Amino acid sequence: MSARNSAQGSPKSTPQPQIEVREDPQAEPEFEPIRPEEDHNVIFKPNAGPQTEFLAAGEREVLYGGAAGGGKSYAMLADPLRFMGHPSFSGLLLRHTNEELRELVWKSQEMYPKIWPGIKWSERKMQWTAPSGARLWFSYLDRDDDVLRYQGQAFSWIGFDELTQWHTPFAWDYMRSRLRSTAPDLPVYMRATTNPGGPGHAWVKKMFIDPSPPGSAFNATDIESGKTLAYPKGHSKEGQALFKRKFIPAMLVDNPHLYDAGDYEAMLLSLPEHQRKQLLEGNWDVAEGAAFPEFNRQVHVTEPFDIPNNWVKFRACDYGYGSYSAVVWIACTPDEQLIVYRELYVSKVLATDLADMVLELEADDGNIKYGVLDSSCWHKRGDTGPSLAEQMIQKGCRWRPSDRSAGSRVSGKNEMHRRLQVDEYTEEPRLIFFNTCTNLIAQLPIIPLDKKNPEDIDTKSEDHLYDALRYGIMSRPRFSIWDYDPTHQRTSSFVPADNTFGY
Repeated sequence: MSARNSAQGSPKSTPQPQIEVREDPQAEPEFEPIRPEEDHNVIFKPNAGPQTEFLAAGEREVLYGGAAGGGKSYAMLADPLRFMGHPSFSGLLLRHTNEELRELVWKSQEMYPKIWPGIKWSERKMQWTAPSGARLWFSYLDRDDDVLRYQGQAFSWIGFDELTQWHTPFAWDYMRSRLRSTAPDLPVYMRATTNPGGPGHAWVKKMFIDPSPPGSAFNATDIESGKTLAYPKGHSKEGQALFKRKFIPAMLVDNPHLYDAGDYEAMLLSLPEHQRKQLLEGNWDVAEGAAFPEFNRQVHVTEPFDIPNNWVKFRACDYGYGSYSAVVWIACTPDEQLIVYRELYVSKVLATDLADMVLELEADDGNIKYGVLDSSCWHKRGDTGPSLAEQMIQKGCRWRPSDRSAGSRVSGKNEMHRRLQVDEYTEEPRLIFFNTCTNLIAQLPIIPLDKKNPEDIDTKSEDHLYDALRYGIMSRPRFSIWDYDPTHQRTSSFVPADNTFGY
């Protein structure tokens, strides 16, 4: 008996239904259950998978992004609606320009009145007001100075649509200071959507993509130092992480309404390679004008493993006090494949202190055959005492100078290309990285070409780890097919170490 029928009479006079107990647990029920999607007017139902995960995420800062067509805009519009029944809710949805904002406004005007009867739109204020009193503003930030219009204001929810359109993280970081709730039952969130690419690709990648695998919550980190943002010394929560972030990837296939039609996929397939990888595959390791498009995390990055004792180990360093000092440790397999198994990336460290740090990391590393150091560290300037290289060697951290001859930068870049390519015989690249080398893995795929000299990288980019890696690679150049005799035995060997440099 349905609830509708039982309500028509008195419970005392209505006979109780007879419940039949079926012996077969697999038997079909006597009547079909009510299907909400058939009996109710569903205005918006999130797609299963990433879109649903985004709307259910409890982390403070969440990025929903990746391939084009994954349903990001509708997810962004739907997210603040979860709180529009709370009278204290105050939300702000941002686009980079006013022209871009209009598209979101039009979609909201189509969507919101159907979901929230009685919700009102003010064109003058660019604001939605729900019957509960909850408010959601639509606005734009095309210059850093625009953040000043929000001084003294507070929002419990802030969304950035197409986050990579902001050149720097300034707006994101400043608006975080506007995130506040006066109601204990009203959480505070920052949400963002975007595709790879755009002027802010690098900083968004550092903030959301590089620190953790997709879909995994992680403690928010400083994008410059990589250190966890934590409560300061002396605080009652000293050392605890401030909040968590998460990146939720989206693919075109996650949006069946668009994917099943097929036309949009065909359009994405027609794009140039770097755009196709970004917008169809959601690949964050591809950037327009990137120097090393061959790099692919699925191919070149591996889980750490124990390095056999018979493999040659060495290190390479690009030193800098004012910027960064970069050290990479490399293992060479018997068939000349190079494995980058450790990195050190620090700023404002004296050469002697860097030497101590290197030696400490190598304490349980076995025998390091040699080290390659930026040759500029061997220069002496007048009567200033020992060079930086000599200071490090005196500490017991021994080096040889890197190759700085004419054409060495171009030669090193070409050797990098060759090693990143998959060998046709072994079906493996000649250069791979442990996934613990997070900074190098993050930097290498987005290093840009020099626009004036496409045979070299742009030296104004963050290239310290690349330079260290280049020094190391060129210290053991790749063997060619001519280095083997007809019986496939090696006919050449590495140049013996020169004791002059202490290795």
